[in-house]
Amino acid sequence: MAIQILMKLACRPCSLLGLLALITACKCTYSPEPDQRLTLPPGWVSLGHVDPEEELSLTFALRQQNLERLSEVVQAVSDPRSPQYGKYLTLEDVAELVRPSLLTSLTVQKWLLAAGARNCHSVTTRDFLTCSLSVREAEQLLPGAEFHRFVGGPADTHVVRSLHSYQLPQALAPHVDFVGGLHRFPPTSTLRQRPGPQVAESVGIHLGVTPSVIRQRYNLTEQDVGSGSTNNSQACAQFLEQYFHNSDLVEFMHLFGGKFAHQESVARVVGKQGRGRAGIEASLDVEYLMSAGANISTWVYSSPGRHEAQEPFLQWLLLLNNQSALPYVHTVSYGDDEDSLSGAYIQRVNTEFMKAAARGLTLLFASGDSGAGCWSVSGRHKFRPSFPASSPYVTTVGGTSFQNPFLITNEIVDYISGGGFSNVFPQPSYQEEAVAQFLKSSPKLPPSSYFNASGRAYPDVAALSDGYWVVSNSVPIPWVSGTSASTPVFGGILSLINEHRILNGHPVLGFLNPRLYQQHGAGLFDVTHGCHESCLNEEVEGQGFCSGPGWDPVTGWGTPNFPALLKTLLNP
Repeated sequence: MAIQILMKLACRPCSLLGLLALITACKCTYSPEPDQRLTLPPGWVSLGHVDPEEELSLTFALRQQNLERLSEVVQAVSDPRSPQYGKYLTLEDVAELVRPSLLTSLTVQKWLLAAGARNCHSVTTRDFLTCSLSVREAEQLLPGAEFHRFVGGPADTHVVRSLHSYQLPQALAPHVDFVGGLHRFPPTSTLRQRPGPQVAESVGIHLGVTPSVIRQRYNLTEQDVGSGSTNNSQACAQFLEQYFHNSDLVEFMHLFGGKFAHQESVARVVGKQGRGRAGIEASLDVEYLMSAGANISTWVYSSPGRHEAQEPFLQWLLLLNNQSALPYVHTVSYGDDEDSLSGAYIQRVNTEFMKAAARGLTLLFASGDSGAGCWSVSGRHKFRPSFPASSPYVTTVGGTSFQNPFLITNEIVDYISGGGFSNVFPQPSYQEEAVAQFLKSSPKLPPSSYFNASGRAYPDVAALSDGYWVVSNSVPIPWVSGTSASTPVFGGILSLINEHRILNGHPVLGFLNPRLYQQHGAGLFDVTHGCHESCLNEEVEGQGFCSGPGWDPVTGWGTPNFPALLKTLLNP
């Protein structure tokens, strides 16, 4: 606070002399993202400083307006008790509400043009501006930044990033939230292939999770597929330099989709679909979204970032801001440690999720594959929440395993299932009762110093995440595990419920959480056995939270029982 006051005092003499003159003349600067982690992720190496004349593409997040009003709209259209329930906004309505002020738009545009920025383009909501600059121009525009080329990740991805904090003129503080394309590295997949358990041949066993196992466990019949007569659609988004091959989808459905009507091709790919080898995660997302949400039109957002300086997840958010007609359900398996991201970035991304909720989109995010997580703060261990799983405006999906790995039985916790409490977002009102009940009734809670009991708690729901069969690069691969599997399964089931709602003349589900918590998990199988992993120390001995009756921060309210969930969610 003292630093902010000093900056304001230092700049006061020039504050009324014209913003552009102030920006160029005043030497006052600030860091929009002082808390952004600036360390090189494991497995990445620097290839050196980028040529000063090389072109960069940077995205500027402009300050939005009326965010309190946006929050009120989301609450009204998502709460079944509200007369506005289901009366979603169009993209144009959202743009009208949050569009930056004319002063903000002109100030930022003039600043960029004066620096030599070119090929600038915005989105429908006018709150992002993406421009091209040379490395030399970008480093002059953003003092402190030093752009290097890095290579890393399983696909040897090349990116351009700065491991040094950047500064902006103090006069831009009311106008710019952050600059994208500088710091955040592409996430790496946590999907894993576990060794299959050993079993003697016997009647009635299954040898891994397939669509028929999913459909039997969650009580989907042959008739529980899309009708083909609505404009219903669903989507998955990919950011990992991974691609699916349609030939893999055809082979997967040939092997595992014979008992239900399905589609054998993706309706639309948005973004760049590479020609390299298929990735297991990309294949998994598409194959299980399209077999759980069978016979429903499916889009794939493939957003590796068209330029090395772009952030794939940010590019996906920009696409949502630029399309009036979108699929109703989006499943995403992306996640990062909350503490690795700047507050400015997290808060702005959360606002983007609010915009999606206002439009009636259902965003499902994987809860992560590290249990409660673990990190050390000032020599003391704490659990480590994940984002976007911790956003209060998305529905987060945890993971389960079969109690008997070879029988379609009750489910227990998959020990990798991500869950816990946000250190950034306060607990939303819709879940206060459920979380209070868990904290009061759980027989063995971790020490209170390990988690923020007043934070947004997640996950909200769960599905099987252990032992999947996937076809990738024409090869059937067994025992693939992670919440990257449970998320598209739950998404596909919600798409089937949307199908029924559309056929009955009702609005689609939209942001599900307020309704989900009001109905106390009705229509879901409660998962009451098992704990997830956490810090390997003497205090908690590798154990995080444990599941129990009702909601818990391991499996949420539980896993889908389709007929019961349809009955619960069908009518307004």
